[in-house]
Amino acid sequence: MPIVSVTRMRIRSIRFMPLFYVHAQRVIAQIRQAEGLIAGAVKSDGDLLYWTITLWRDDNAINAFAASGAHRSAMPHRQNWCSEAAMLRWPRQEPSLPDWQEVVQRLRTDGQASKLRHPGPSHTDLNYDAPSAGYSMRF
Repeated sequence: MPIVSVTRMRIRSIRFMPLFYVHAQRVIAQIRQAEGLIAGAVKSDGDLLYWTITLWRDDNAINAFAASGAHRSAMPHRQNWCSEAAMLRWPRQEPSLPDWQEVVQRLRTDGQASKLRHPGPSHTDLNYDAPSAGYSMRF
């Protein structure tokens, strides 16, 4: 059964954007080559806020991706760069990306706030506004 993975993160300062951008480009290059990826997208939603949504063949595929290459190198930086960060995975019957309404609802009810060194005041409440419609980039 396909697995959806969603992340939401707010970069806490523009000073982190150059390195965030470099790492993000490397991760996108890695994901485009990842075995088991069905579909994915990233979205910039203003005010240093970013969403990712990916659909994977199974848990093994997503775990292999997350534990290797550029993704593995980038993840430790999240603790310092972000003032908000949350993630969620769930099984999905349909082999397509869910819409943003479903993503936000699931993240609010079942999401997990990431451990951060400098969390903002909204980090743990998971009461996010839905992002603007559409995707910024699909892969």
